[in-house]
Amino acid sequence: MTQFLSENPAVTRGNGPGPWGRVLLVLLWAGLCVVPAVSALGELGLVAGGSGTPGTLRVVSCEDLGREDLGPGGVGPGGVGPGGVGPEARSRYDCRGWFTSDSGEAVMEVPAPPGTEVGDVLRARLTPEGDRAVPAGAKAVLAALTLPATGLAGLGFLPYVVMHWLGVRRGRRAAVTGGVLITAAGAALAVAGLVAAHA
Repeated sequence: MTQFLSENPAVTRGNGPGPWGRVLLVLLWAGLCVVPAVSALGELGLVAGGSGTPGTLRVVSCEDLGREDLGPGGVGPGGVGPGGVGPEARSRYDCRGWFTSDSGEAVMEVPAPPGTEVGDVLRARLTPEGDRAVPAGAKAVLAALTLPATGLAGLGFLPYVVMHWLGVRRGRRAAVTGGVLITAAGAALAVAGLVAAHA
């Protein structure tokens, strides 16, 4: 075996993928970060007040849809406790509420946001289509920023990688510094959004 390895050394590429491979990787990297973030901008604009109708949502009913299996392990209803191997499950509810616009003109029954309970009264915005109401306010905006912030964090070091592959040496230190700052800021904002979404 040793003789075979010595006679057939592994072939390695010192500079990584070829030009077309690099273009493909950059496009995939950028796409994975940008496309989900762009798709979330509509929801962000809605909760931030850029579209929709402001008003109040009162949750009036919730229908138990049964339990949802979340897979093996974990703790929760249907689980087996810490370190267990049984499936974790949680109850699923379909809640509905009455949305009343601030002007009093729009009063309609719409699906309530996930996590609400009967009797909850919250500030909300009705979508332009009138098919649902979403929470409004600072916490809702922060929660809607989770996906765009994650995309921003993922893009942090892309400029440095492109500069490295193109052989550009000037400005690499700034690209690394900027990458660290952008990634840290995006990650912190994403975590804050997750906390706000589950608060």
